[in-house]
Amino acid sequence: MITKATIEDVSLLNTLINSAYRGESSKKGWTTEANLLEGLRTTEQELTETIQNTKNTILKFTENNQIIGCVLLIEKEHQLYLGMLTVSPELQNSGVGKKLLQQAEIHASELGLPKIVMTVISVREELIVWYKRNGYADTGAREPFPASDVHIPISKEPLEFIVLEKRIG
Repeated sequence: MITKATIEDVSLLNTLINSAYRGESSKKGWTTEANLLEGLRTTEQELTETIQNTKNTILKFTENNQIIGCVLLIEKEHQLYLGMLTVSPELQNSGVGKKLLQQAEIHASELGLPKIVMTVISVREELIVWYKRNGYADTGAREPFPASDVHIPISKEPLEFIVLEKRIG
């Protein structure tokens, strides 16, 4: 079941997101960033602030009373920004991510937004291919990767974001 996350979900979301993106647990899945980055992917404070902003929606995918996936959707001027698509590493390749993408498209349509955009680290080729299979296209735009206390690059390759988009309806 996919529903809107609330403040009460922050701790569980934080654990899920960090387990899927960073550290040893993330290596069980194919979407890990552990070979590229150290540090946390997010924090409870960041997630709380995100949920409190009315332009943001975090959708959670719940099964057997456990949150097994989520996605961040940010309402921008003429588009919906999609980020932090997360599926529990043990459950990747089970269709959860695709269902969250489909729900994001419904959300964009309900808001009257004609497209969804996202940024993906350029060296994450397998992930970019997956998004392209799901209707996203490379816009050609690139953005610098923001290294910080949270996102600590360990990759020998320089990191940048590619911008993908999908037109809705």
